Order: sequence, then C-alpha cells, then structure tokens
Amino acid sequence: MPKTLGDILHPRSVGGNDAAFPHAPAEWTPESAQGLAREEGIELGEDHWEAVRALQEFCARRESTDIKARRLHDALEERFHSRGGMRYLYLLFPQGPVAQGCRIAGLKPPAGARDLGFGSVQ
Repeated sequence: MPKTLGDILHPRSVGGNDAAFPHAPAEWTPESAQGLAREEGIELGEDHWEAVRALQEFCARRESTDIKARRLHDALEERFHSRGGMRYLYLLFPQGPVAQGCRIAGLKPPAGARDLGFGSVQ
C-alpha cells in the first residue's frame, strides 16, 4: 500500500528499487548517479551516498511544490552539522550540495538552487 503521495504519483515496479536507496526516484539508479558524478569530476564514496540518501529522503517526504532551496539547505546543514555542515558538503559536491547533490540524486533542484551565489562555490 502506498505510504506517501509520491508513492501514488510515482509508483515503483516491484523489485525495481535498490534497498539501499528507499526514497530514490523510480527512474534513478546508483549507476546513473555514478556516471553523472564522473562527468562532473566526482568519484562517489560512502559519504556522497549518505548525502544522496538524505536528499532523496527530504524530497520524498514533501510535495514537489513544497521543496524550497533554503529549507533543503537548512535540513542538510542540520543533518551533517557534526561533520561541519555545509562546509563538509561543499567538499563532497563542489558545485553546491543543493544543486549538484540534487542532480546526482536524480532530483530536480529547487528553484534558486542554480544561482551561483546560492548553490555553488565556483
């Protein structure tokens, strides 16, 4: 039985999901994320995967119209605070943990996340 509106709108095929990524978009795969990350100069490690899971979970628990860049930024800051928060995440995703992280996680970055002043250090 579907648990969220996201499950209803985007039903997943039986056995089509990786159990390590329970909140992943239906069309996303770890292999596609690795390919995209390589194109962007990132070799994904366990720390990256943890951030990807956090992004996917945050977005899966909200309606797509409810995802605001600032709220996602603050949630990531809080989740990874013990490791340095956003400073730590910028080491993982140099083009911005919100913008680049969402792309690699198979998510549409929230409005404003592509603004170089908000989601990037370049």
